[in-house]
Amino acid sequence: MHSKSSTFRGHRAVTAVAALLAGALALTACAGGDDDKEGTGGKTGATTGTTVTLPKLDGAKLEVSAVWTGGEQANFKKVLAEFEKRTGASVTFVPAQDPIINFLGSKIAGGQPPDVALLPQPGAIKQAVDKGWAKPLGAAAVKELAENYSQGWQDIGKVDGKQYGAYYKAANKSLIWYNAQVFENAGAKEPKTWQELLTASQAVYDSGVTPFSVAGADGWPLTDWFENIYLSQAGPEKYDQLAQHKIKWTDPSVKRALTTLAELWGKKDYLAGGQKGALQTEFPQSVTQTFTGGDQPKSAMVYEGDFVQVNIGETESEVGTDAKVFPFPAVGDSAPVVSGGDAAVILKDSKAAQALVTFLASPDAATIQAGLGGYLSPNKNVPLSAYPNEVQRKIAKALVEAGDDFRFDMSDQAPQAFGGTPGKGEWKDLQDFLRNPEDVAGAQAKLERDAAAAYGNGG
Repeated sequence: MHSKSSTFRGHRAVTAVAALLAGALALTACAGGDDDKEGTGGKTGATTGTTVTLPKLDGAKLEVSAVWTGGEQANFKKVLAEFEKRTGASVTFVPAQDPIINFLGSKIAGGQPPDVALLPQPGAIKQAVDKGWAKPLGAAAVKELAENYSQGWQDIGKVDGKQYGAYYKAANKSLIWYNAQVFENAGAKEPKTWQELLTASQAVYDSGVTPFSVAGADGWPLTDWFENIYLSQAGPEKYDQLAQHKIKWTDPSVKRALTTLAELWGKKDYLAGGQKGALQTEFPQSVTQTFTGGDQPKSAMVYEGDFVQVNIGETESEVGTDAKVFPFPAVGDSAPVVSGGDAAVILKDSKAAQALVTFLASPDAATIQAGLGGYLSPNKNVPLSAYPNEVQRKIAKALVEAGDDFRFDMSDQAPQAFGGTPGKGEWKDLQDFLRNPEDVAGAQAKLERDAAAAYGNGG
């Protein structure tokens, strides 16, 4: 399962030094052995593809924990291998379960916390600080963040003005992926508005293919559906108020968003397997069934972030030709941009842990993973050319060009009990709403009850 990430959009373009990286990466492999002898003095960006100086850490051992699985985990391990090569440290990846705060709590209680954890919610960073687990980032990591990230990305990793998190991974969560052959056969066009999305869905349905796969077995994609509609329809100010529970879930703006959502979720024939089937569909399957079966797949479209590409990679379909993407359509005045991210946080302070987070905040680490696909960096100094295809470059460009004009994924800002726990809170309430999309008032009442309990306030 892909964990819920966090919302944004990074900043301006690519610097000359970062542009060297893509070509220089190949050299890094050859230069790795020499680096061990040279220490930190022998590295120059031009010859080794490194923009960051790392200490020698021979014999140091580190554990890094994240909820990533499958391709995501394998690709991250390649980044860790590069860190090992440059420093002499050895790094072990420890797979975590959702919610990661509970997983880390049990590790800490047992006296064995990982040195570094990748936290997929800003709420989780704050919890880790409040519990006294997280350690502030040192000067080297802070310097990398200042050089490579927009102010907004830096700020979201702070608690009480102190830098605790370095956002290594971002997600653009305002995307709908579609089966190009089905759209062509149906004469459907990429929609720019919600109304046009309903029209395209009808055209696809009339051509004999079910319009959407919805990953209802996992609660988090449902929260993302809601957030895109709410941000576009109610606007950023209301979005911020609901994210902080300053307005109640019984607010008319929530009623309007759920009613809009029901225009899709309420049409049994528009969902692969109907509402019941959607509730049994896990996220990876929602993607793969859209891109298998030639021009007769189980569905024509699937909503989720850029990371969908990892799952498309498990099918015969090619991103950019068979599998295409359009931005989540405008429901209100403008199209939404909801985004997410995973931040590296230090739990056991040491020279090696600080060096790893410094590396993860540099363009070097992100450029490696960018080239492997299914990954987006909020680091503005990662060259667009590092991304493996035009679709990914398009998504990355939108992310970095937006500067500080972002809205953070709402459920990631919520207390974990409400916004980040399988089978509970918002995840469960929206699963119940998918089961019965006619009951808007009932869904609002449940959401408000659970939010009030989790936030500890009445709205």
